Amino acid sequence: MSAPLVVSIPHRLGREEAARRLKTGLTRAASSVPVLKVDEERWEQDRMIFRVRALGQAASGHLDVADDHVRLEVTLPWLLQRFAEAAQTAIKARGNLLLTKKS
Repeated sequence: MSAPLVVSIPHRLGREEAARRLKTGLTRAASSVPVLKVDEERWEQDRMIFRVRALGQAASGHLDVADDHVRLEVTLPWLLQRFAEAAQTAIKARGNLLLTKKS
């Protein structure tokens, strides 16, 4: 089994506002990536547990919202591991957009 892909995104919003933005913006963000389909998205307090599918491959993970950062951890199947660096860059960029733009 491979090491999970981990992305940490700092913010200055506080836990509640960051979670609110992520809850409303996540579906929009996923819909803008044509090869990505969200199979499951479930919130348990400040943690979102998710399962997504891309290129016919399933990946699962979780996202934790803290007062000053968001930490995403996802386990990718071997085929998607080849795209891990690009995925990490894209996730960080989208996350920064959701957590820094005025809302």
